[in-house]
Amino acid sequence: MKARVLSWLILPLIVFTSAIAAPPSDAGWKRIDDGLHYGIFDVSAPRVVDKAKILVIRIDPGLYEFSLLAASELRLPAGSLTVKEWADKYRLVAAINAGMFQEDLKTNVGYMKNYGHINNPRLHRKYASVFAFNHKTAGAPPMIWDTDAKQLKQIINEYHTVIQNLRLIKRPGLNRWGPQENRWSEAALGQDEAGNLLFIFSKSPLSMHDLGNILLALPIGIACAQHLEGGSQASLYLRHRGVEIKEVGASDLVMTVSRANDGFLPIPNVIGIKKKKSTKP
Repeated sequence: MKARVLSWLILPLIVFTSAIAAPPSDAGWKRIDDGLHYGIFDVSAPRVVDKAKILVIRIDPGLYEFSLLAASELRLPAGSLTVKEWADKYRLVAAINAGMFQEDLKTNVGYMKNYGHINNPRLHRKYASVFAFNHKTAGAPPMIWDTDAKQLKQIINEYHTVIQNLRLIKRPGLNRWGPQENRWSEAALGQDEAGNLLFIFSKSPLSMHDLGNILLALPIGIACAQHLEGGSQASLYLRHRGVEIKEVGASDLVMTVSRANDGFLPIPNVIGIKKKKSTKP
């Protein structure tokens, strides 16, 4: 999503596709691999015909490593890769938007760094959620921090990888997005009470206030969450152990199905996961 204007309000063609190769489940979790599960939750939601579908992928950070891949760091042309192409090119188990991006099609709206590469040096005062991993002290797990609980500068000093985004849910489970009329499909990142990371995708266009309430009511133990992307650029892809999940978003406008590139639009920055190598002899 470009920072200057909300893309879902101006795009003449809204893309909406969804495909899941593994058998879906209306409730609970389906195992993909050790430490990797997904659930599809059908829920009642305001202004949604029938029910909204919320997809959640639960990731154990003890078994999966996280990475930030940015076109600016990898010297890729702007607009070159979709989320599926990111996953295929860099052999990721799964990938999702890393955040909204600016008009240059490369720079995150909030602060973003990956080790020595600074994608955006600006500390955005209104962006109160930070995903931080690759701690400078070995063994510390990935965390979603609230910047009113831990200062952003302190987080930057402690972690090699830092991604600042808008907050959806504040620890310990407080909806921080006010009521609004605008609705869109949503890619979000959450963390549960056990420390698992959650890739979240709402297929149905929802207000973020309603989505926050829905996530808090689901049996997923969510503690916090941040907004990654909304509208037609919201993307999620997973392929592992015979399971393939493809999600691409829409806004509250008329939804049109497109089969080109599975409906995915190029995005400049993704959060990806890979399974950690076994330490067993």
